[in-house]
Formats: sequence, structure tokens, C-alpha cells
Amino acid sequence: MEMLDLLQKVTAASGFTHSAGVEVVAADVGNVTMELAKKPALLQFSGFFHGGVLAGLADHCAGAAATTTLAPGKIAVTVDLHINYLAPANGEKITATAKCVQTGSTLCVVSVAVSSIRGNEATVCAIATVTLRVVDMPRMG
Repeated sequence: MEMLDLLQKVTAASGFTHSAGVEVVAADVGNVTMELAKKPALLQFSGFFHGGVLAGLADHCAGAAATTTLAPGKIAVTVDLHINYLAPANGEKITATAKCVQTGSTLCVVSVAVSSIRGNEATVCAIATVTLRVVDMPRMG
């Protein structure tokens, strides 16, 4: 299965990423970009994207970036996520760009920048560092 096809299949599978509407924008070995359009279910009381949604997008994008560096049949799952919120995510969509910093035989480390997009303007609203464990890929339906 091609890298982009795998990422799109996992992202479209039932669960958070499917329900939220996460889309894979770009993928290369060690680098993945995903986006999420604004909708009421993803917002907090002030109308900004909820911090948990930013963390969820960063988490999923990090896992995808790490997985692109692994051997076929392996996938990366999160064991630790640290996120710093820098600005309100008040755009029409948010974009996460993940870059794999290090891939090992059991752990990977990925850095992620989450930006809020309003018109042609992008504002970094959060940065995350994610540590992931390398495991066998589960069977997908």
C-alpha cells in the first residue's frame, strides 16, 4: 500500500479523525501535513478550536509522520505528547505539519506545528513534541 493511501485510509477510518473531518494534505518520508475545517462540534465556548482538537490533530499527524519512516507492517502509536498553546485557533481551519526528528527501533520523536488559517494568513497557535512507540500494524477492515 502506498504511503499516502495508507495515511488516507487510517485517517478516514471510523473514530476521531473521521468524525472531525481530518484530511491528509501532503505526505513524504518523515513529513506529513493534515488539516481540519472549522465546525461547531470542534469549538470551545468562545468560538475558537478547542485545545483538545489541536492536540488530537497534532497527535494524529505525528503518528503519520513517524509511520512514514518505518518498515512496512509497522506503525507508530503515541506514548507521550507535550503541547504548548501559543495563540487562539480562530481561523476557518487548522493545519498541522509534523516532522520526524528521530526514528529508532522502538521509539520515534516528532515535532508538530499547528497553525490557524484565516484567509491567506497562517498563525502558529500550538507546537507539540510527540514520542511514539513502534508496533506491528493492526489488521484493518
